[in-house]
Amino acid sequence: MSIKRLHRAFRLFLALSILALFIGCGGGSSGGDAARTNADLAALELSSGTINPGFSSDTLSYAMMFVVQSSVTVTPSACNAEATITVNGEEVATGQETQEIAFDPGPNTIEVIVTAADGITTKTYTITATYLSQEAYIKASNTRANDYFGMSISISGDTLAVGSRYEDSSATGIDGDQANAGAYDSGAVYIFTRSGTTWVQQAYLKASNTEAGDYFGYSVSLSGDTLAVGAIGEDGNATVVDGNQGDNSAFDSGAVYVFTRSGTTWTQQAYIKASNTEAGDWFGHSVSLSGDTLVVGADGEDSNATGVDGDQNDNSEDNSGAAYVFARSGTTWTQQAYLKASNTRFGNLFGTSVSLSGDTLAVGAPYETSNATGVDGDQDDNSALFSGAVYIFIRDGAAWTRQAYIKASNTDQEDEFGTSVSLSGNTLAVGAPLEASSATGVDGDQTDNSTLWSGAVYVFTRSGTTWTQQAYIKASNTDQEDRFGWSVSLSGDTLAMGAFIEKSNATGVNGDEADNSASGSGAVYLFTRSGAAWAQQAYIKASNTEAGDFFGCSVSLSGGTLAVGAYSENSNATGIDGDQDDNSIASGGAVYLFE
Repeated sequence: MSIKRLHRAFRLFLALSILALFIGCGGGSSGGDAARTNADLAALELSSGTINPGFSSDTLSYAMMFVVQSSVTVTPSACNAEATITVNGEEVATGQETQEIAFDPGPNTIEVIVTAADGITTKTYTITATYLSQEAYIKASNTRANDYFGMSISISGDTLAVGSRYEDSSATGIDGDQANAGAYDSGAVYIFTRSGTTWVQQAYLKASNTEAGDYFGYSVSLSGDTLAVGAIGEDGNATVVDGNQGDNSAFDSGAVYVFTRSGTTWTQQAYIKASNTEAGDWFGHSVSLSGDTLVVGADGEDSNATGVDGDQNDNSEDNSGAAYVFARSGTTWTQQAYLKASNTRFGNLFGTSVSLSGDTLAVGAPYETSNATGVDGDQDDNSALFSGAVYIFIRDGAAWTRQAYIKASNTDQEDEFGTSVSLSGNTLAVGAPLEASSATGVDGDQTDNSTLWSGAVYVFTRSGTTWTQQAYIKASNTDQEDRFGWSVSLSGDTLAMGAFIEKSNATGVNGDEADNSASGSGAVYLFTRSGAAWAQQAYIKASNTEAGDFFGCSVSLSGGTLAVGAYSENSNATGIDGDQDDNSIASGGAVYLFE
């Protein structure tokens, strides 16, 4: 190449490099009037934590979910060195680190204001950082032994619902007599609300037809001012909505109760049964609400149907399981669909877990037996007993169709993939609490099955209509029989996973994972996603960790708040933030709130 051509190539390269620099700074210029009005940041760095989304000069709002550091420093760099920068009101030179910015518990705001060289043009970048700390320790208002308060939980905004499936009072409806114990294992649900940082109990809910052994509160799902409660041991022979509650000829058929709130007052809106009610179906084993749609799992249902709206009356496949979709118009609920697996088989327990997000539904069948891996593999090879599967259904108008059949990337017998599921938009998390690899963290070696029942969680994402696995997640302290993935909750780019038999004696956030002196104390792990990459942010324990409390048996995320259930916690406290140290009530249960 001639000297002249080399010179031209160099000039072109230089021009393109300068153009790229300008584009990276929002299209500004390094000289002239454009430079004087350039208020863009070129970079925004923090001493710890990850902002989401990744930095771009054109993106003004960021989040740091569940940071565990009590403070950070910020290093902002302006596109134009003549611009001035303030961070939370304090001026800092471009490219220089701020003083430590201390966090209070809960949401914190970091505001970076860039003022251009003209002294007039400004641009404000905002980071909302949620500092993770325990906000409340919650007990039932009528704590009793073996009530299992916290076995099921659901949080939506500033409202928390807690199921206590073995609670014993014979009250009915709202705020009845909690003090009697006249209906053994009838079950109850407790509603708590937050104002500022203060939680109070708002309501004590019972079924409209309370009876012993109904297990009201076995499952709960909260969406705004609507609550669904499953009672798998309810015995009514009614079908569909608001039938006769007094005919108890269908033992353990199960029911779901819908409650709504107006102001601060809760009322029962509907009593819901399956369209093919039968004894032992356990309708209400799982529930999921999204707006005006309710999905109910009945993993003991027995029909031989497959797909959508098949024959409900052929009961030749015991415990194959089913899911039912109900829709609300005004205040009226009607059944919209009856869903079965595409490969219905006895004992698969389809409907053990359900999760609804808009018009997409995930249904788990942890005892499904195929040897397939990944998405839409061969459903007919039943050589992997209890490996488990998840089925995705989508709705168009009022019509439901199956979109995908999902298996683990390392399918193995008895992993129970699908024990827990959680959908958020186009992302699905699936727990397999009996998976056995010894890997730790994200995308480790899936093939080493030397750590029995340690558990795993799999993340899948959808592009268009295609689902693919995005991550294979293990605990940071993988250990035998921890049951990581027993519970999962996904909210946007944040994922919480419970390992309710984890053994460490740590307390609080990011304590010592290695001390395994508290068997069955339980733990929760928080991961966040940046782009397509998942990373662990926190390892969470109870504030009063003890062996056998089963912290992490249930988890629920809403925005920047995490609720964790520990159904076997033993304190004698009642209400909010009572004495955690009096362990005179075995398995009364507790819920811990973090923000």
